[in-house]
Amino acid sequence: MRLGVLDVGSNTVHLLVVDAHPGARPLPAYSHKAELRLAELLDEEGAIADDGVERLIATIHEALQVSEDKGAEDVLPFATSAVREAANAESVLARVADETGVKLTVLTGEEEARLTFLAARRWFGWSAGKLLVLDIGGGSLEIAYGMDEDPDKAVSLPLGAGRLTAAWLPGDPPDPDDVRALRRYVRAQIARVVSEFSRLGEPDHVVATSKTYRQLARIAGAARSAEGLYTHRALSAKALEEWVPRLAAMPAAERAELPGVSEGRARQLLAGALVAEGAMDLFGVETAEICPWALREGVILKRLDQLP
Repeated sequence: MRLGVLDVGSNTVHLLVVDAHPGARPLPAYSHKAELRLAELLDEEGAIADDGVERLIATIHEALQVSEDKGAEDVLPFATSAVREAANAESVLARVADETGVKLTVLTGEEEARLTFLAARRWFGWSAGKLLVLDIGGGSLEIAYGMDEDPDKAVSLPLGAGRLTAAWLPGDPPDPDDVRALRRYVRAQIARVVSEFSRLGEPDHVVATSKTYRQLARIAGAARSAEGLYTHRALSAKALEEWVPRLAAMPAAERAELPGVSEGRARQLLAGALVAEGAMDLFGVETAEICPWALREGVILKRLDQLP
């Protein structure tokens, strides 16, 4: 069957159309994205402003048309932290449902972490042993650990690249004092949960997912996306340590000229790098393997598992 997954994230609204059936890997057929950066469109009360809601509704209408054009039999719509934590989340969801017919399933942070872990487990397989999975989104950082397809431990922290950029790094390039303050905050938040994972034992593999990690790996020398999904990619803590101060000194326009960095994500890249560096340092990770599958694939796999 052909399925569409509509991911209303903190950075983008992403429709992924895949050909899928139980027992086989989902094959991407079409991808449609719109960058809304909802995590940066919150007002002083923490609500998504009217113009942001209107843009969201228009984008969902467009995505539904694309899914119909591409022959999707069903669309799985979900939303993550930007909608989940908005002060007006209920009214936004009601308006989206009323004007588009789409009832967004709002995932909890833990559900995000568990579904992303499922995708990583299926990608790397059982031989990968115990996995520690790190996922940096626009609104949150998800961390999960385990041996099976459902992790033993999964948490979500409010450390998304878009959220932190909007709240902590107003300058372009950012003020060094702001960067230091954000670095302290990020590490204090991550340090609160490290012991919950360390008591479970050392992982056999550390896996990083998300656009932020892929971009950081690319600027640190990983293979281009054009070289295919199955090309091994990784990010070392040493390379990240070298790149963070360089990114901090660059304006967004200069970051956008780096390999693999999109203009829309360039401003957020420093905050994402500080989170990635903090997570890898505090968890004692020397190298993280980049996984091309993440939350969207986890949603698809979960749906396929539930089919009769």
